Amino acid sequence: MKLTALAGFIVAAILLAGQAVSAETIKLGTLAPNNSPYYDILRDLGEEWAKISNGSIRLRIYAGGVAGDDPDMVRKMRIGQLDAALVAGSGLYEIAHETKAIQMPMMFRDDEEWDHVRTQIAAKLEKIYAAKGFRVLLWGDGGWVYLFTQKPVVHPDDLKPLRLFVWAGDQDNLQAWKNLGYRAVPLAVNEIHSALHSGLINAYITTPLAALSFQWFGLSKELTDLKVVPLVGALVIAERKWQAIPVEMRERLVQSSQEAGKRFLLQMRQHSTEAVKVMQQHGLTIHAVPPDVSAEWNKRFRANYPTIMGENVPPELVAEVERIRDEYRAAKRAP
Repeated sequence: MKLTALAGFIVAAILLAGQAVSAETIKLGTLAPNNSPYYDILRDLGEEWAKISNGSIRLRIYAGGVAGDDPDMVRKMRIGQLDAALVAGSGLYEIAHETKAIQMPMMFRDDEEWDHVRTQIAAKLEKIYAAKGFRVLLWGDGGWVYLFTQKPVVHPDDLKPLRLFVWAGDQDNLQAWKNLGYRAVPLAVNEIHSALHSGLINAYITTPLAALSFQWFGLSKELTDLKVVPLVGALVIAERKWQAIPVEMRERLVQSSQEAGKRFLLQMRQHSTEAVKVMQQHGLTIHAVPPDVSAEWNKRFRANYPTIMGENVPPELVAEVERIRDEYRAAKRAP
């Protein structure tokens, strides 16, 4: 009996050891600070994944940019230092420059138009990402990008005396801003706060929620009411890590992620509206842009589309995005 019990104990120990080995910890990076709305979405998703997998899959979240900015996190995913990341445009550009096709300034007018186009073009972008070793688990956005400054800006020429933050990793975008006659200063995202403090920059474009979450708005309390671009975002995982997850779990994890994506989209838009109200209560001034001046901004941005696209964004992809958008607009106008 003692030998039988001992043998049973040994077998159980081996089985438990095997289960421990098969457990997967997914190292996930994000620029979002702890306890921000972005972080909360990831935390909740991690809890859902743990339930689906009976605790064998865990998300370990590296928040607040400790894993680097968005492009850094993508590069770390390539070499296995990270497994997944919640990234915005700059991170998705690092995966594939084709992402810029849906991030051209003033290409979209409102959320409905943007949602329609993104939904229609998502499969094509996901195929491009997959060929580069990345899988999209959910799509979302961080709200509309606006211009925040330390002096009022309404007309495009009002921005020319100011020093504008531009992400250092995108030389094409940097050149486009310079072509427009602006004093573009290339920096990493995690350098914005100190650059505002020191006076190195006094203007930047971002979403209201980011301006509030990262506490940038306190140093730049003027907002130009011009929807520059919706900030695309996605939760991506390295394909090698995805393949390490048991096949029988993947469909439920995808469903869970997509449901989280829907909540993410709704919550981000609600939080974006609330962020503007909070900042107004703390001294933010919003400057309306008349229609004729908005048209002038649009004209100047569109003239620089070829520069923003560079050599890596196929013109036919941008044309397809614009075709989908124009068809949607025509359908809305139809009786």
